[in-house]
Amino acid sequence: MTAAHRFLIYGSGAVGGVLGAALWSSGHRVTLVARGQHLAALREHGLQLQTPGGTAIHRIPAVERPGDADVDSSTVVILAVKSQDTQDALDTLALAAPPEVAVVCAQNGVENERAALRVFRRVYGASVIIPATHLEPGRVEARSWPVLGVLQVGRYPEGRDAMAVHLAAHLTAAGFAAGAVDDVMRWKYAKLLSNVGNAVNAVTSRGGHEGPLYERARAEALKCYAAAGIDFTSTAEDAEHRNVLSRPPTNSAAASPIGASSWQSLARSTGRVETDFLNGEIVLLGRLHGVATPVNEALQLVLRRMAAEHAQPGSVSEERVLAEADALDAHSDGLMGA
Repeated sequence: MTAAHRFLIYGSGAVGGVLGAALWSSGHRVTLVARGQHLAALREHGLQLQTPGGTAIHRIPAVERPGDADVDSSTVVILAVKSQDTQDALDTLALAAPPEVAVVCAQNGVENERAALRVFRRVYGASVIIPATHLEPGRVEARSWPVLGVLQVGRYPEGRDAMAVHLAAHLTAAGFAAGAVDDVMRWKYAKLLSNVGNAVNAVTSRGGHEGPLYERARAEALKCYAAAGIDFTSTAEDAEHRNVLSRPPTNSAAASPIGASSWQSLARSTGRVETDFLNGEIVLLGRLHGVATPVNEALQLVLRRMAAEHAQPGSVSEERVLAEADALDAHSDGLMGA
C-alpha cells in the first residue's frame, strides 16, 4: 500500500460515511457506493460530515454499484453495509472486482467474513466502534472527537499480515485509533456480545446495555459462547481501547439523540434490520449447542415485525418482550418434553 491508496467504501451510511470522509480527507482516493436518495444527495451536494469539531462537505465520487468504479487488485474494499445486505453486496462486487481484491468487513456480526471468503481470497475482519448516526440523505454525524472511532483489523480467519498493518496505519493517520491484530474474530465476538443490546435499544429506546432485557440476552449469549468454546476479549481489554473516545457536551452541535444501528434502521423506516445476524447469531449458537435463548429469540422476532410494519423505535415495552420470551421458553420446554 502506498501513501495514497484507493478505497471503495461499499455502504456509505454512518460507519461507511465516517470512514470514507476521513480517508478522503487524509489524501486517499475514495469512492462511495450508495443508493437511492442518499446517492442522489452525495452526488448533488457531497457528503456532509458533522462532528463536535465542526461540519465539512466532502465531494467524494459516489456510484450506485462497484461496476461503475474502477476496481482492480490494488483497491481495498471496505464493506460497510448491514449484515442482511452482505450477500447481495458480495454478488455485485464479484462481477466488478478480481478475486484477489482485499475485502475488509467493517460490520457488526461474525458471519460476513465467512461469506466474503467464499468469493474473495483476501478477507479481513474489522471490529469497529464508531459512534455515528445516519438519518438523513447525504448527512452523517460522528459523535467522538478528535478520535473518530476505534478499529481492530486482522486477516480472516486469523493472522496479521502487511495489509492489516498498513491499513491500521492509514486509519490511524485518518483520525481513528486503529490496530492490527492476529485474532480479529476474538474482538468481533466481544462486539457481538455488546450488539445483542442493539435490539433492546431499538425496541424500547432505552440504553441498549441496561435493564433486565439486556442482562438476560447477554447471559444467554455468554452461555452459548461457553458451550461453543468461543473466545472473546474481556470487558477490561475492550474498555482499554474504547477510552480514547470522547462524547460531546450536551450543548454541542453534534449532541442530537443517537441510537444504535438497529434503532437507526427503524428510525429511517428501511423495512429491514440486522437482528438476525446479532441476536439471531446467539439463537443459532443456542440451537447448535443445546442452549435455550428465548430472550434473544423474542428480540429477533419483535424486531423483524417492527421493521416489516415500519414501526418507530421505542414502540414496544420491555415487559412485552420479556413476556414473549417467557412464552417462547415455556413452549420450548413443551416441545422438548414431547
